Amino acid sequence: MFVVEVTYIKPIQEIDRFLVPHRDYLELHYQKKNLLASGPQNPRTAGLILTRFRTRAEVEHFITGDPFHQEGLATYRIIDFDPVKSDPQFKALLA
Repeated sequence: MFVVEVTYIKPIQEIDRFLVPHRDYLELHYQKKNLLASGPQNPRTAGLILTRFRTRAEVEHFITGDPFHQEGLATYRIIDFDPVKSDPQFKALLA
């Protein structure tokens, strides 16, 4: 499992201009069952995406399609995460 931290490097007004295309892009990946959760951090200087991708290459490919990446609005930190313990209701999502 991978967590992606999306750090905004442009003013929030620029982020907001591309928020709908960014969320539409995320929705495509929710439909493909690639994502578990996403949303902004507080304060709104970055966001997090909890993914179901199996490889770092898949995550990197996902990032290249994100409008925030394509418009140069954010940097991305990929965190490889091994969830060895979780709530039983969450385990089904991790499989």
